[in-house]
Amino acid sequence: MPRTNSKTPVDVETTGTTATGMAELKFEAALAELEQIVQNMEGGRLPLEESLAAYRRGSELLRHCQQQLSTAERQIQILENGTLRDFEPDGSETK
Repeated sequence: MPRTNSKTPVDVETTGTTATGMAELKFEAALAELEQIVQNMEGGRLPLEESLAAYRRGSELLRHCQQQLSTAERQIQILENGTLRDFEPDGSETK
């Protein structure tokens, strides 16, 4: 059955990033890619294999976005006397 979706689906094999690349992916870019994947999947016109690959990529992007939001929340919680202190991801705080 031919695909009638006019939108180009995200090719997760060519746009996929390595673990290192994912860490460098900005929140906004990851969220935009995730939104595009959701739109493509909701359209219901992706073949099974593409749907599975898109789901895997979407899961990776979701985890990445959640981690970045969690880090941002911790940075906000470090507010002290109206000054945002540097946050060290290993759990130590700098003053």
